[in-house]
Amino acid sequence: MMNDRQQALLRTIVTDYIRTAQPVGSQLIAETGRFKLSPATIRNEMVELESSGYLRQPHTSAGRVPTAKGYQFYVDHFLQAEPVSRSQERQLTAAVTAADRGEPDQLKALAKAVADLADNAVFVGFSASNLYYTGLSNLFSQPEFVEHDLVRNLSEVIDHLDRVVDEIFSVINQVDVMIGDRNPFGHDCSAIVAKYQTKTGEGLLGILGPMRMDYQNNLSLIRYSLTLVRGS
Repeated sequence: MMNDRQQALLRTIVTDYIRTAQPVGSQLIAETGRFKLSPATIRNEMVELESSGYLRQPHTSAGRVPTAKGYQFYVDHFLQAEPVSRSQERQLTAAVTAADRGEPDQLKALAKAVADLADNAVFVGFSASNLYYTGLSNLFSQPEFVEHDLVRNLSEVIDHLDRVVDEIFSVINQVDVMIGDRNPFGHDCSAIVAKYQTKTGEGLLGILGPMRMDYQNNLSLIRYSLTLVRGS
């Protein structure tokens, strides 16, 4: 069971790693002044978090990075129901408004706007067998994908995206954050998927990215997008 200090440290490490894509070290945390602790004390707490499976050390001399378990704890305990920014709201609303050739075009335009704002890939499942996706260049430009194994694994996910959407289409009933082993799209990445409802039916809207995705931002984007879809 994590104590309050360890939870605060984990939150800081996840937030910093999402922002920088660089392993987070005890010295760096100490220098920020966010914790009135010595680097040695912080390092001991990080060792405890690592032994509990929330962090890992990619290299012997490196700092720590979150594991899937660490990201899941972050999502379950620290995410808030925050609104999108005003600029994001304007961009998403404008995308839907400009696409005046019917509902499918509006959803595709919305997906493109979300992909740009999330800097990840986005898909729309119009039905279990009708899929549209965009933003793959955003996804593969992330630092994680300099590793060839991750690129190959995710390429296989993209190749079978329609099959996975078909499998989960009737299972998703609300906004679901799927990380690591819980993610049917691939254990090396994360997905935020929601069931949307329009005047003509229902479908899936999802963001697909690395486990180091900006969960707070992406969750806000999905939730706001659902309000636009319902009102279209």
